Amino acid sequence: MDTFDRPIVVDRRQTPRGELVLRRAGAHFEVIANGTFLMDTRDGRSERALVREAIAGRGGVRVLIGGLGVGFSLAEALASPACSEVVVCELEPAVVEWARDHLGGCGLDDPRVRLLVCDLRDALEPLAGRLDAICLDVDNGPAWLVHAENAAIYGDAGVDRLAACLRPGGRLAVWASAPDAAFEARLRARFADVRVVRVAARRGPDDVIYVAEVSPSTSR
Repeated sequence: MDTFDRPIVVDRRQTPRGELVLRRAGAHFEVIANGTFLMDTRDGRSERALVREAIAGRGGVRVLIGGLGVGFSLAEALASPACSEVVVCELEPAVVEWARDHLGGCGLDDPRVRLLVCDLRDALEPLAGRLDAICLDVDNGPAWLVHAENAAIYGDAGVDRLAACLRPGGRLAVWASAPDAAFEARLRARFADVRVVRVAARRGPDDVIYVAEVSPSTSR
């Protein structure tokens, strides 16, 4: 946090999932959900790495970004000529409004972007077998949920649904603020290859990105 900039509330919303707050501290913005810090605009290196790991070495990629956040992942995808289409799924309409009104749009008006304002789980079925990459950053990790109902995303059935959206050779990349051995084991039971990428955080322990790849010859 910027030492001399006390955060001020820019907007406060009551949602079906509780309170969502946008704060500004100096030149930076922060998003708080039910009193828990979620993200800010200060760094973004691990959010960008999430996308880079998912699309590395590919071309003509159709990617799903789960969670708009403050736009780092979307910006990284749009900066890459490898991405031909980016589907952004964001649960909270307020986050989309803040992106447009306070964060410079975050690239949402790029013609390659298709925005879905809905629960990620509701977006998956129409995308079955159609994606080259999924970049998931809707919580602080599988074990540190923003909303309790998100647990279904990281369980056995949830991982199966995510895998089913990927084409042969596709990749699932999941952001976490800390390692999760149970989630890693769940991925290893379902994917041909799983890597754990650590990214130095601005403060505290490294962020973690799980990268799981479907076999090039077998769809799921």
